[in-house]
Amino acid sequence: MSSSPHHHPGVGCVELSFEWPDGDRLFTNLQVSFGPGRTGLIGLNGSGKSTLLKLLAGELTPTGGVVRVSGAVGYLPQDVALDTGLRVDEVLGIAGIRAALRAVQAGDVREQHFSTIGEAWDVEERASGVLDDLGLGHVGLDRTIGEVSGGESVLLRLAALLLARPDVLLLDEPTNNLDRQAKRRLRAAVAAWPGVLVVVSHDRELLTEVDRIADLRDGGISWYGGDLTAYEEAVAVEQEAAQRMVRVAGTDLRKQQRELVDAHVKLARRRRYGQKMWDTKREPKVVMAQRKRAAQVSAGKHRIMHEAKLAEAEERLAEAAEAVREDDEIRIDLPRTAVPTGRTVLTARELRLCHGAQAPGGFDLHGPERVALVGPNGSGKTTLLRTLAGELAPLSGEAVVHVPLRFLPQRLDLLAEESSVVANVARFAPGSTNNRIRAGLARFLFTGERADKPVAALSGGERFRATLAALLLAEPAPQLLLLDEPTNNLDMASTRQLSTALASYPGALVVASHDVPFLESIGITRWLLLDGALRETTREEVRAT
Repeated sequence: MSSSPHHHPGVGCVELSFEWPDGDRLFTNLQVSFGPGRTGLIGLNGSGKSTLLKLLAGELTPTGGVVRVSGAVGYLPQDVALDTGLRVDEVLGIAGIRAALRAVQAGDVREQHFSTIGEAWDVEERASGVLDDLGLGHVGLDRTIGEVSGGESVLLRLAALLLARPDVLLLDEPTNNLDRQAKRRLRAAVAAWPGVLVVVSHDRELLTEVDRIADLRDGGISWYGGDLTAYEEAVAVEQEAAQRMVRVAGTDLRKQQRELVDAHVKLARRRRYGQKMWDTKREPKVVMAQRKRAAQVSAGKHRIMHEAKLAEAEERLAEAAEAVREDDEIRIDLPRTAVPTGRTVLTARELRLCHGAQAPGGFDLHGPERVALVGPNGSGKTTLLRTLAGELAPLSGEAVVHVPLRFLPQRLDLLAEESSVVANVARFAPGSTNNRIRAGLARFLFTGERADKPVAALSGGERFRATLAALLLAEPAPQLLLLDEPTNNLDMASTRQLSTALASYPGALVVASHDVPFLESIGITRWLLLDGALRETTREEVRAT
């Protein structure tokens, strides 16, 4: 990694190549530069977004090429657990300065304390201000990480970066596991960032705060001005043009195929005519031999010309098809998962959960209802789902499920890593035939060799689809699905596929999520807020929180 004076802060790479120890190559001669402003870095799961951020941050070493940095870089990785024994001021990187301040205030005037403090005499006030901005004003500097929630620890790591004031800020999926209020505060911090910012995210609301979109695809980056909405509009125009080119190229290819067939028919007729002339010997042999040779040369040229045109047409079609993005959709038109209207699906009465959350009066679920379970981090949504799924016993009350159900937890650890997708689904449906399982997997975009891949070799999006397939193709067919933060770590294409899939699922749903646009896309019919107690709410109220 090389650095230069930061008159113009930025980060980028020149002819960067990177491959993993197993030989899997992600980048070859990648050229990219991120300058002032906010950039949203998006791409499919497995395209290398997080790896690129680690390379830019110096966490990984390129196989080839160079990373160039101008200015100080701050990096917020995805899902890095902090030591629960750390104090908040240690996470913020100001513990040493605070200790020096205390020493000076106590009368210790050794030079080392003044050297440690430098210009940071107001560091505690600045730290408190940053924590307030992120909604962490209640978190004291002497508290330990073990006393704060997972979402708060993410915001604390961001607070440490904001306090350090780097020239370049790199954020990797910062809104994962954050509740609505925390997401809103993070969006405000992103919107107010004055320097260079690159954020990897699939969060639609966060991506409305960026100035440009960088789309990482097939080892290269395409740039789009504006936020996510502008990007999607531009891609829609591009894809319409690409589809049109495919149609034009396909029409031309069929024309060239017809012309080649016609040419072969004409040449066959000429050969038959020449043979007839030879057989009847109407002309001298010398003349006939000359004509035959000329005809063969002409036929050869004719055939080569048409074959060349056909090859060109095939190449044009292939090039046009490459510009069209795969937008395959998962289909869950599984009739055995349907729930009749009015059928009682779930009954919960006076539940008191393991961690103290309560559902006074309980609630019922009827027919193919679609329930969104919302609430702040730590309110007990996962605990409630696990209780409904029968994984946890309530402290009191009862939850009775009247139809077959399946639970998709946040951690996608239901599948055996070394087994194939087919073998994993077979575990959930032991009475099903191989052909039936493969036919079902095709609905989830696992066809042929894809269905035989081991789970360990799947990308994040593929792993999610495989887990969803295993649950939905299970026996008995689930008529109630419980989903816990299903869009965490899914790219936007996979989220779109999941939305389409759940829109066609005819059973009942209970989905815990902070992702309101996703919940709206799957046709939620009821909104339940869990925050100390469980109560009915509205989409408008959830959006306002």
